[in-house]
Amino acid sequence: MDYIANTLSNLVHQTAFLSLTWGNYLMIIVAFVFLYLAIAKDFEPLLLVPIAFGMLLVNIYPDIMAKPTADSAGGLLYYFFTLDEWAILPSLIFMGVGAMTDFGPLIANPMSFLLGAAAQFGIFSAYFGAIALGFNGKAAAAISIIGGADGPTSIFLCSKLGQTELLGPIAVAAYSYMSLVPIIQPPIMRALTTDKERKIRMSQLRPVSKLERILFPIVVTVVVCMILPTTAPLCGMLMLGNLFRECGVVRQLTDTASNALMYIVVILLGTSVGATTSAEAFLNVTTLKIVALGLIAFSFGTAAGCIFGKIMCVVTGGKVNPLIGSAGVSAVPMAARVSQKVGAEYDPSNFLLMHAMGPNVAGVIGTAVVAGVFMAVFGIV
Repeated sequence: MDYIANTLSNLVHQTAFLSLTWGNYLMIIVAFVFLYLAIAKDFEPLLLVPIAFGMLLVNIYPDIMAKPTADSAGGLLYYFFTLDEWAILPSLIFMGVGAMTDFGPLIANPMSFLLGAAAQFGIFSAYFGAIALGFNGKAAAAISIIGGADGPTSIFLCSKLGQTELLGPIAVAAYSYMSLVPIIQPPIMRALTTDKERKIRMSQLRPVSKLERILFPIVVTVVVCMILPTTAPLCGMLMLGNLFRECGVVRQLTDTASNALMYIVVILLGTSVGATTSAEAFLNVTTLKIVALGLIAFSFGTAAGCIFGKIMCVVTGGKVNPLIGSAGVSAVPMAARVSQKVGAEYDPSNFLLMHAMGPNVAGVIGTAVVAGVFMAVFGIV
């Protein structure tokens, strides 16, 4: 009987029920909410499903993120997370994005670069806000990139600046706001534009030649990386992926980068990011500050893009719909789709998607450049 009692006691004590804290249960509920938003509401499910499941796993079994010791190996997701810290996964994500994205709208309308640049205002507003809240310079810079709504760049810069203790909250905030673009952006867009502006029809973009499409990623790589060499892992991989797409002679590489490799990396990155949200690491005042700063930064970036779009509308004599300015944040292609959706609410026959893709792609490049600027400021090579 003692043997049976001891066996049952050991089994009971091996369950998670006796070891979980109220914080773990709270984070498990948050994971369920994220899964609901991803599955039922279709909010960026490719991101939210792995992030939410990583969050669920680490709060049930914290040792899945355990560091290796002399006596035992580390947890499964610890090794996934190491690829984030080494900036491998963010760079591969950028290559996949480049292989999937048509840069033609940006090439056809170079003024889109200005809208992408304007949206980066949110990053700098968050930087100074973080400084005001007591974060040091490097931490403030790492947090501020959330304003670009670019998860891979947030992870990349956080690792390069040595702020790995903040990587979990920063990455989760960045990816959460990317997923919530359809909820956060439209009210800001409507508040800053008039009914007349929202109905503006933009002229069709000019055709872009194959030579232009091939030269663009090469020229951008040379120019940007010569000025800011530290952007090479992100900007270089983005442009390499796009060159695969446009050169027409490496179709197998394009298919791999934009499909199989991209989805493998998303699984590894998403689950490892979610696994950084253990209750002990996530439920604190610092995390709340980061989440709040991220929301403020993203809102400011959206607003700055719309306001600059209004300026361009006036300068061009009403030829630019200010709604496309909101796409200057880096959430590709979700932000461009939101511009299209809001515009279609006021004129169902108005097609803004391709015009919005120009600022959207410019925003991706712009956020990578801002990350390079921060690394240069802090002497990171």
